[in-house]
Amino acid sequence: MSAAARIYDATWGRLFAAVYDRGLKGAEDAGLREMRHETLRAAHGRTIDLGAGTGANAELFPEAVTELVLAEPDPHMLKKLHAKVGEGDAGVSVVEASAERLPFEDASFDTAVFTLVLCTVPDPAAALAEAARILKPGGKLLFVEHVRAEDPGLARWQDRLEKPWRFIGDGCHCNRDTVANIEASPLTVERVEPGHLPKAPPLVRPLVRGSASLAG
Repeated sequence: MSAAARIYDATWGRLFAAVYDRGLKGAEDAGLREMRHETLRAAHGRTIDLGAGTGANAELFPEAVTELVLAEPDPHMLKKLHAKVGEGDAGVSVVEASAERLPFEDASFDTAVFTLVLCTVPDPAAALAEAARILKPGGKLLFVEHVRAEDPGLARWQDRLEKPWRFIGDGCHCNRDTVANIEASPLTVERVEPGHLPKAPPLVRPLVRGSASLAG
């Protein structure tokens, strides 16, 4: 990590994690939490939440999930995640790991989850390849992600403002075509439902949720 990156992480990165839950509260209360909940209903068996952040999904998984692994690489987010998820919670563990490099065996999970993560990971293709690697044949990837706008005018603004937004959003790329990235991965897209991120700036308002699977 460069000196500039270390300074950014120690200052804005730390502050971003500190205010993250508060900043998303309006969106969560206005429908984002329900969208997460509905999407995660399809999770089952051994499940991994990739880029778990501060643990917004932790209490939304169904009883069909027999083991839950929360993976998060950011130390500031990880601190809040540990505070929210008790280490003694049965069947729940927190792991410090990036989505692009996971310390798990091949074909060891039934479900993998990305929510508001694929916009930020440095290498989404590598993250999706890792998700496919750790999924069992027939395993599911569930996602809720803000994406590149279909409207050409808004997409142009996303392109123009991507760099300043990335600085403000702690690495968030507002113009990523996440559905295309999933389609280009080893996974097969099963369902995509377009929508919008409630109470969000226009740059990050276009949203999709859905599922993909690994061929059995």
